[in-house]
Amino acid sequence: MITKFTIPELDQNELQERLSNARYPNELQDDYTGWKFGSPTWAVKDMVDYWKSGFSWEKSRDEINRWHHYQTPINDLNIHFIHEPSSQPSSIPLVLLHGWPSTFYEFHKIIEPLRDHPTQAFHVVVPSLPGYGFSEAPKKYGTGGVAAFADVTHQLMQKLGYHKYMIYGTDWGSAIGSRLAQDHPDHVLGYFTNMMIAGPPLPTLQNIFKHPLKVLKFMLSIVLGFGYIYGADFAPLANFSFANVEKYEGAAYRAIQGMRPYTLAYGLTDSPVGLLGWMLEPYHVWTFHTAEEETQNIPDTITRDEFLTQVTLYWLTNSMSSSIRIYYEAMREMGKAPKMDIRVPLGVCYFKNEAFKFPRDWIEASATKLIQFKTFSTGGHFPALEETDHLLGEIQRFGVAVSKQTHKSKDI
Repeated sequence: MITKFTIPELDQNELQERLSNARYPNELQDDYTGWKFGSPTWAVKDMVDYWKSGFSWEKSRDEINRWHHYQTPINDLNIHFIHEPSSQPSSIPLVLLHGWPSTFYEFHKIIEPLRDHPTQAFHVVVPSLPGYGFSEAPKKYGTGGVAAFADVTHQLMQKLGYHKYMIYGTDWGSAIGSRLAQDHPDHVLGYFTNMMIAGPPLPTLQNIFKHPLKVLKFMLSIVLGFGYIYGADFAPLANFSFANVEKYEGAAYRAIQGMRPYTLAYGLTDSPVGLLGWMLEPYHVWTFHTAEEETQNIPDTITRDEFLTQVTLYWLTNSMSSSIRIYYEAMREMGKAPKMDIRVPLGVCYFKNEAFKFPRDWIEASATKLIQFKTFSTGGHFPALEETDHLLGEIQRFGVAVSKQTHKSKDI
């Protein structure tokens, strides 16, 4: 059964009271720290003040409610999703998959343009991942990882009658999209992402036979340096550590969310200021700043209203604790997931401040049908908010290529 869903109201009085009575932490009183210790008080207070007196949840709620929202049971979970079918006859079903710390709202500027584009339109489906937003959280350990979320997504698309569909994924949505492409190649028309993750072309017998030059380049990168071989556009190898903060400080949040999510969750659940402060850091660090980064809390490309709509959705649904449990499950799934082997059409675009940018060589060794690859000198981890036009152009260009292939084979 699929039922209509309306975004609920917020208890403004409770939120205002909590924001007004917030206690702020003790900090060093010199100019050295900046953002090195995490979100500084001045940046959090500035955003809290706007949350109290400038932000309107009702305005955001009206915008969100203009789309068609639904809920449906899948694997004993009530899953929320947006469904915006296109009126264009050649439209392709497309599922947009968000990640953390985000919600379906990350895509608020691309839903209509994808649905209504005159050249290549899409039937747009935007689910809330289980445990995020208005989707029910997994109740048992072992049901909240990437493989389980991929299964929920596939069942949702089948339930909507989209037996073949295209995927765009970012952050955890990227990992879920990769799993969907591997598990359901007969149903996935194409997979597009801005955070493609791929392993190195190790000197195995298979890689030496199939990709000898790629293996040689990787071996040289160990000796001569990663940046020297692959270019400064790609992150150093240390950045790919999931939770080893000694190698990469940026993995700190993954370490605590992957090891002790319950302990962290008390502060994020009980305090809206704590929640905001925890979310503010990635929206500052993972994005591209055109102005002086140290003096900005978020870049000019993301508005305060957009950021606070995301934060308010987490607060309204009490979903921060359930959203971070995927890190715990993912850490324990490592080594158990199937070897990356994507055989559906793949498109990748990397933006400047994306932390996980892998060389094209690595991707081609894991995906046999990489048909689109591009890097940008601006943007970051949230391109649907930061670089909307560039992302739209890349998704639509990929959609045209997929459409040509699928119509030739009569797959749609």
